[in-house]
Amino acid sequence: MSTPHVTAQSAELSKVANRLRFEVTQMIARAHSCHVGSCLSVMDILVALYGGVMKHGADADHRDRMILSKGHAAAALYAVLAEYGRFPAADLENYLKDGSPFIAHTNTFGISGVEFSTGSLGHGLSVANGIALAAKTRGQSHRVFTVLSEGDCQEGSTWEAAMFAAHHRLSSMVAIIDHNKIQNFGRVDEVFGLAPLDAKWQAAGWAARNVDGHDMSALLRSLTAAPFEPGRPSVLIAHTVKGKGVSFMEDQLKWHYQTPSADEVAAARLELLS
Repeated sequence: MSTPHVTAQSAELSKVANRLRFEVTQMIARAHSCHVGSCLSVMDILVALYGGVMKHGADADHRDRMILSKGHAAAALYAVLAEYGRFPAADLENYLKDGSPFIAHTNTFGISGVEFSTGSLGHGLSVANGIALAAKTRGQSHRVFTVLSEGDCQEGSTWEAAMFAAHHRLSSMVAIIDHNKIQNFGRVDEVFGLAPLDAKWQAAGWAARNVDGHDMSALLRSLTAAPFEPGRPSVLIAHTVKGKGVSFMEDQLKWHYQTPSADEVAAARLELLS
């Protein structure tokens, strides 16, 4: 049961997530870019992490780490990092401009708060393993979060990394899957089905839970509760909606690649900021 404090925090973070959804929609439209649907689906997860769960900042010894393995949602991460003080929000206007470090997939060079450059799916969990194993060896207690897409879960390297984490009992590891059911060429269950996803992770040695990826209170409770079982890495399967928050984008394949027009940006503003 949520306390009044948690309820108020969740409501405030949900407002932040919608405001950042609009920020990202503008960024992508200005840059004539894509992946707005993926950015909108993952936004609640990122805001829950940075706004309510993670210890983050410049302290290298104690801060938690977060790897965005689904690097094509870079615009969402950049917006969240600006919101929580890693660089000025005005820097987001440089997204995809020539010479800017704010490129279409997450870039650690020149951007404070990005732990690792990602984009080719299936790499993030392995990098997170290395960070978690190093911390365990050094006796450090920070947690390592990794946000994955379904595409990551279709890569063999992810399952090798999953077994590695379980073998080494990396209980500081928390994977969150942005399970929006759509990938670049169609619905996941038609392109390359993953069900039963929780059972697959459990078979690899992880403690698995499912959550509504747009229920901020549930996200905060679940992420704060990790590790879900002693001595095991945790995976949270967040059931989300592609294009969440903008009615004409929700659960629509075309918003994996389509750029919002000026009129569509204006319509998104009415829905997200009302």
